[in-house]
Amino acid sequence: MSDDEFGPLVSTDWLADNLGAPDLRVVDGSFYLPTENRSPRGEYDAAHIPGSVFFDIDGICDTDSPLPHMFPTAAGFGDAVGGLGIGNGHRIVCYDGGKMTGACRVWWMFRAFGHGDVAVLDGGMGKWRADGHAVTDAPPAVAPAAFAAEFRPGMVRSLDEVLGLTRSADEQILDARAAGRFSGREPEPRAGMRSGHMPGAFNLPYADLLNGDGTLKPAADLKKLFHAAGINDGAPVVTSCGSGISAALLLLGLHVTGRDDISLYDGSWSEWGGRADTPVVT
Repeated sequence: MSDDEFGPLVSTDWLADNLGAPDLRVVDGSFYLPTENRSPRGEYDAAHIPGSVFFDIDGICDTDSPLPHMFPTAAGFGDAVGGLGIGNGHRIVCYDGGKMTGACRVWWMFRAFGHGDVAVLDGGMGKWRADGHAVTDAPPAVAPAAFAAEFRPGMVRSLDEVLGLTRSADEQILDARAAGRFSGREPEPRAGMRSGHMPGAFNLPYADLLNGDGTLKPAADLKKLFHAAGINDGAPVVTSCGSGISAALLLLGLHVTGRDDISLYDGSWSEWGGRADTPVVT
């Protein structure tokens, strides 16, 4: 892959060949649900891609919000990633130790804050290890950098905006949660959440986008999945999930198929299902 083909996905071999490039920064954006009993920071400290920095999704967020890991301000994001040694002139590769959901969330955050030179490591840490590439527990050498963030509000949607969409159907809502949670047959993993889905929403569980080795399916297969889920090419798509993490994998899939009329409902079901005044379908 040449420089002008950078993103939205890079292979493990490409990253191994380009590690150490002066304009490249690698970010571990791992995130796990409490039910998974995994520690993103602990796993990073034990073994990470050489030179990579840890992006704390639960730390680089709006800490004043009662909702989990909501988008921070542009200034807050810029200060945080600058402290990780990431500047506006850097190319960024995001990875995680799970099913690319955390990496995709970080990928979308950088894009939403105006940085287009960002990619996701296809298959993440699992594929990196399976392909025999090195890991380390050595802390990276980080020199603070300047990152000027410019928020693009159309890429991140609010409760009021999504509530309006359930009434107008001007845009399509695509939910990344498992089918049982979407239908209301299975409980939510977070306490206090109602079960079900937003009126008019479609469902495509995020894991359906992945191959057996954890890499993203080809664009042609992704298009078939989106169409089978009920998504058409004529209206924009807003993705949602439990808390705005796995929905970003749907955004990556849509982006790979050539769509740019896509956005993320940041509050997702943690916000919608945690209220008593939002309509829920079961």
